[in-house]
Amino acid sequence: MPSLKDLKIRINSTKNTQKITSAMKMVSAAKLRRAQEQAEAARPYAERMEKVLGALAASMAGKDNAPALLGGTGRDQVQLVVVMTSDRGLCGAFNSSITRQARKTIRDLKASGKTVKIITVGRKAKDQLRREFSNDIVASFEEIARPRITFETAEKIAIQIRNMFAAGEFDVCTIIYNKFKSAIAQIVTVQQLIPFANAVANENNAGPAALYEYEPDEESILADLLPRNIAMQVYRALLENSASEHGARMTAMDNATRNAGDMINKLTINYNRTRQANITKELIEIISGAEAV
Repeated sequence: MPSLKDLKIRINSTKNTQKITSAMKMVSAAKLRRAQEQAEAARPYAERMEKVLGALAASMAGKDNAPALLGGTGRDQVQLVVVMTSDRGLCGAFNSSITRQARKTIRDLKASGKTVKIITVGRKAKDQLRREFSNDIVASFEEIARPRITFETAEKIAIQIRNMFAAGEFDVCTIIYNKFKSAIAQIVTVQQLIPFANAVANENNAGPAALYEYEPDEESILADLLPRNIAMQVYRALLENSASEHGARMTAMDNATRNAGDMINKLTINYNRTRQANITKELIEIISGAEAV
């Protein structure tokens, strides 16, 4: 049975932990508002760009002069997987859900005979994946969100991807990240970057597609938009990941604060009971000694 001193130390320690988790919750709540606004502001532009590229891709279907980023290499033997997590923990299952999906995707690809290369974005992705796939990690990016996420940061990752594709180092590129839904819900998303996959246009194909005339020609527009789309989709994924991280951390710290409060209450009750038992024991000893005299 712990002594009164031990219980007092545990109560004070838990109170200090509660102060830390409460402060982290408030900081994450403040950051979440800004990150959510950025993520939601980037969605319309990214989706509209995908729709424009989808219309252009449809008009270029079957042509021999289609850009490589649109048609790909014609193979899918070498797969590049870009895994995006955070640099820090204490955000619940945010990082583990992404790396869990990444492991499943990589294992499935390897089971089907594919060669897999990995780019990690965020320290947690590198730390968790290198235990099993250390030989497959070809590049890593850390501390990209400090002081804030910018399009230039996304462009650096996009340039790495485009250079590898131009050098013939992979055939298909896929990114894995968390899409922000709410502070308590994030959706693990697997999105193909190369070759271009028109996911947005495929979701709504109820009516006849509108016909457009492009100036200059479709090939010139695609040659300019496809590289920019890769950077834009990476930027969107970084913003979605950032909002999801702050939401997950705010929820995790809120739960930790509540759990610390429950533990303080239980320890306080135990402390009072132990103190009362010691007082009663001392009174009994005093009364017994007085009666013996």
